[in-house]
Amino acid sequence: MTIIDIPAGWPADEATARAVQRELRGRLVLDEPGPAAGTGHVTGLDVAYDDERDLVAAAAVVLDARTLDVVEEATAVGRVSFPYVPGLLAFREIPTVLAALGSLTAAPGLLVCDGYGVAHPRRFGLASHLGVLTGLPSIGVAKNPFTFTHDRPGPARGDASPLLADGEEVGRALRTQADVKPVYVSVGHRVSLETACAHTLHLAPRFRIPETTRRADALCRRALKAALDAEA
Repeated sequence: MTIIDIPAGWPADEATARAVQRELRGRLVLDEPGPAAGTGHVTGLDVAYDDERDLVAAAAVVLDARTLDVVEEATAVGRVSFPYVPGLLAFREIPTVLAALGSLTAAPGLLVCDGYGVAHPRRFGLASHLGVLTGLPSIGVAKNPFTFTHDRPGPARGDASPLLADGEEVGRALRTQADVKPVYVSVGHRVSLETACAHTLHLAPRFRIPETTRRADALCRRALKAALDAEA
């Protein structure tokens, strides 16, 4: 089993990481509608950690956006590449996520991240970071609210309310199933918020969490277990 090393020159402290965020944020593209829901490929990305052994496992699962059938799966295991700092979590996992993405032979299409995009204190969360680095359209679909305020969305599937930061809409709390807790959708890169919400609903026909995330979550947990078993 190959363990992905931390790349040379990777930020090692908060000041450096924030400087990288500021530089990359200038490359964000926020005026494209993005691919229509139900077309092309969509790729779910997720990670699992073992902090005791300083390991992170990443999974990339490509789905046919129309049928939600799995097209291809890939995993990678690496060293945790940054300390835990709220607002800088992308720096802990991106090298390993990029390694998983790089193992794919199918075109990833839209990236669907278990996290945030522009709904971030510096408007540059994981989905935005990965979108800029890969050039691919990306969205963030988070399970839990971050630091933003929102009204409770209506009870029906598809009901939504804005995530607000200083009066600015940076995402939406979106009800993917009736009377079930919402998910938190934000733009990553090269996608509109309307398109991001349309994709999220299409990817969650039966459960609260999109199929992209459900499948990537299960896969990265299996990859981490296999890595830990190999090291035992």
